[in-house]
Amino acid sequence: MEKIRPYAPILVILVLALTLRSIGIFSRPIWYDEAFSILLAEKGPSEILNGTLLPKADSSAAEEHPPLYYFSLWGWMKVFGSSIPAARAFSISMSVAGIVLLYLIARDLFDQHTAITAAILSAILPFQIHFAQEVRMYALLTLWLMLTTLAFLRARNQWKWWIVFSISAALAQYTHNLAVVYLIPLALTPLFQKDWKTLRSLMLAGLCSLILYLPWGIHLPAQMTKVSAAYWVERPGVEKIFTLFLFYLPHVPLSGIWLAVGLLLAVLIIFLAGFQTYFAKKNHYENLERGLWVAYLSFAPPLLLWGISQFMPVYVERALLPSHAIFCIWMAWALTQTKFPKPLQFFTGGMIFTVAAIGFFQHVTYNGFPYAPYAELNAYLESKIEPGDLILHSSKLSYLSAFYDDPTLPQGFILDAPGSNVDTLAPATRQIFGLTSYATITEATQKTTPRIWFIIFQNSIDEYTASGETSHPQLEYLNSQFALVSVENWGGLRLYQFEKKR
Repeated sequence: MEKIRPYAPILVILVLALTLRSIGIFSRPIWYDEAFSILLAEKGPSEILNGTLLPKADSSAAEEHPPLYYFSLWGWMKVFGSSIPAARAFSISMSVAGIVLLYLIARDLFDQHTAITAAILSAILPFQIHFAQEVRMYALLTLWLMLTTLAFLRARNQWKWWIVFSISAALAQYTHNLAVVYLIPLALTPLFQKDWKTLRSLMLAGLCSLILYLPWGIHLPAQMTKVSAAYWVERPGVEKIFTLFLFYLPHVPLSGIWLAVGLLLAVLIIFLAGFQTYFAKKNHYENLERGLWVAYLSFAPPLLLWGISQFMPVYVERALLPSHAIFCIWMAWALTQTKFPKPLQFFTGGMIFTVAAIGFFQHVTYNGFPYAPYAELNAYLESKIEPGDLILHSSKLSYLSAFYDDPTLPQGFILDAPGSNVDTLAPATRQIFGLTSYATITEATQKTTPRIWFIIFQNSIDEYTASGETSHPQLEYLNSQFALVSVENWGGLRLYQFEKKR
C-alpha cells in the first residue's frame, strides 16, 4: 500500500480522465470523419496504403493523412471490433496515456504539485476530451509528441533517449503531416538557449528521424498537391487568436451568451497567466526559463501553423492538440510556480473549472451539424422504401455515416464539384469503400424512379440562403421535376420525399 500511495493522485486523475472521456461514446452519432476512419481501417493494411498513396490513374491522393493511425486502428479493431464505441476507445486510451506523459514532463520540469495540476487540467479541459473521443488521429499524435518532448528533456548525454526522440518524432509524422508545426519549435529550443552541445545531438537525432520518415516522406509532395488543390480550410485571419483561446479553454461550438461568457473567461484566464509569466520574468523567479519554454511550446506552433496557412491554408485547430497539452503545463506553472496571490489563484482556478464545465456540458449535449441520428433514419427508410425508390444524399457528409451504419441500404450521394476545395473523397477511396455516387443530381434522377427520398443537412440549405439564394440548387431542381410529398426533420438533417409528377 505504501508503494502505491505516491501514485494515488495521478491514478485518481487518470480515472477522472477516463470517466469524462467515456461519457457519450455510445450515444453520440458517428460523423463523416469518424466513418471514414473506420471504413478505411477495417479494409486492412493493403487497402489503407492504396487509400493514402497517390493512384497513377488519379490526380489526387485518396487521403491526405499518413497511414500510421489507420494501421493502429486496424490492429485495435482486430481485437476489440469495429463498433463506434470500440473504435472511440482507441482514441480514449491514447489520450489517457498522453496524460501520463504530460505528467512526467511537468514533473521533470518542475515538481509533483505542478505535474498534478497540469494533469488535472488536461483531464478536464474539453478540447482534450472532445478529440479523445473521436475516431481520428489527434490523440495518437499528441501521445507521440508528448513522448518526443519527454525524450528531449531526458536526453542530453543519454543516447537511449535520443533514440526514443528519433523514433517518436518519426511516428508523429507518420500519424499526421502537421506534426512538423510542433517539432520545428521543439527543435529550435537549443538554438534559442545557445546550447550548442544539445543542438549537435538533436541535429543527429533529427537526421535519424528524417531517415525513418523517408519511406513516407517521398510521398509528401503528392499529398501536399492534394491539399493545395482540394482542401476545405480557408486562409486564417487575426480572428484565429480568439478562436484559439476558445479552443484552448471552453472549446467550441458555443452559442449565444455561453460564447460571450466562454470567450471573456478564456481571455481573462490567459491574460492572468501571461501577466504572472511577465511578473516571474521581471523578478527572475526560479524555473523561469522552463516556464517560458512551455509558454513558447503552447503558442509557437499555432503561430507557425497560422504563418504556413497564409500560403497553403491548413489551419485546423485540432492539429494543435499537442500544443494544448503543453498549454496545460504552462497554466499549471503559472498557478503554482509564480507566487500567484492565493485569492487570485483560487479565482483563476475557479474560472478554469467554470469554462471547463461550460465546454463539457456543450460537448455532451450538442447534436447539431455534422451529427445526426443516422441509425434511426436508416431504420425508418428501411420500413418505408419500396422497389424502385431512390435514397439520395445531397453530399458525402451525411451519406458516409449512413453507409457505415447500414451498407446494405440502397442509397447514394452526389459528388462534390470537381476541383472545388471540398472535393476530397477521391475515386480511389470510393472504389475501396464500394460507395454509390452520382456526378450531378440530374444523373442521379434520370432513371425512371417512382419516389425519391432526398437527405440534406439544414446547414447546407442555410449556407445558400445566407448568400442570397432562395433555396439549395439541388432542392430547386427536385421541386421543378418532381412533386413534393413531405418534409421531415431528423436532427440536423431534413428528409424530403418526392414523387413523379402525374
